[in-house]
Amino acid sequence: MAMSQEEMDTLINSSNDPTQKLPDAQKTAANSTQEHKTKDKIFENISPKLELLFDLQLPVSIELGRTNMLIRDILQLGRGSVIEFDKLVSEPIDVIINGKKIAEGEVVVIDKHFGIRITQLIDQEERLKSLNT
Repeated sequence: MAMSQEEMDTLINSSNDPTQKLPDAQKTAANSTQEHKTKDKIFENISPKLELLFDLQLPVSIELGRTNMLIRDILQLGRGSVIEFDKLVSEPIDVIINGKKIAEGEVVVIDKHFGIRITQLIDQEERLKSLNT
């Protein structure tokens, strides 16, 4: 996220709420940073053995929907073709980490980038069941 000098000065000079004078997209990013700092406090009492796992990278993807298509239809796809998925616009999207669904969320836009706001985590018991399949 690039900030202008004026925005940085505003952030430095603001009193209690550093996000009060920022554009909405930057407020969202700043709030996210504050939440991240809060979450870091949660990890303060974690075993050093578990800390070894914190630097592992896992593939994260989102799934807007699925569909099945005939090969004949796939071969006819071209620029401007539209593929209809099984989910409605109002339905949450799936957040998939390492091939397993762990949450549902909604699409948000921060500056010119897409992001996902987590709206619901999959129950821990369900996540553990999915590891066995």
